[in-house]
Amino acid sequence: MAIRNHRAFASGVLFLAFAVFFFATALQYPAGTAAKMGPGYFPRLLAIVLAAIGLVVMFGAMKPAADRQALRKWDLKGLAWITGSVILFGALLFPLGLVGALFVLIVVSSRASSEFTWIGALTNAAVLIVLCLAVFVYGLGLPLPVWPSLLT
Repeated sequence: MAIRNHRAFASGVLFLAFAVFFFATALQYPAGTAAKMGPGYFPRLLAIVLAAIGLVVMFGAMKPAADRQALRKWDLKGLAWITGSVILFGALLFPLGLVGALFVLIVVSSRASSEFTWIGALTNAAVLIVLCLAVFVYGLGLPLPVWPSLLT
């Protein structure tokens, strides 16, 4: 069987690689049982699901009916903007709070694509900040700082 859709096949390989990594990492934790789950139960289950998705995507890329698509060149500039924004989020979460860190994350990561405008990035930031506050702080009750530490 020949690989017809190289992009889908590469995605499947990445899913499979992450699955192997997480499964191997979870082996050092006791799994427990379905009735009494241990700390390794969910990571192993998630790794099995990721592996299944990866295999389905890989085999789908080899079907004769699959679209022919080659791998594209990596956009290293976009990758750097996204990676930098995630690092900034982690570094700024406690000094700026969730609102400030999310704002920086979204505005900086929007620079990765030329499709985003400043108005789009600011609108996206406002909506995602409200959703994240609703889900993580008020819905799940996670003890995250919401506002900058100077204001509290």
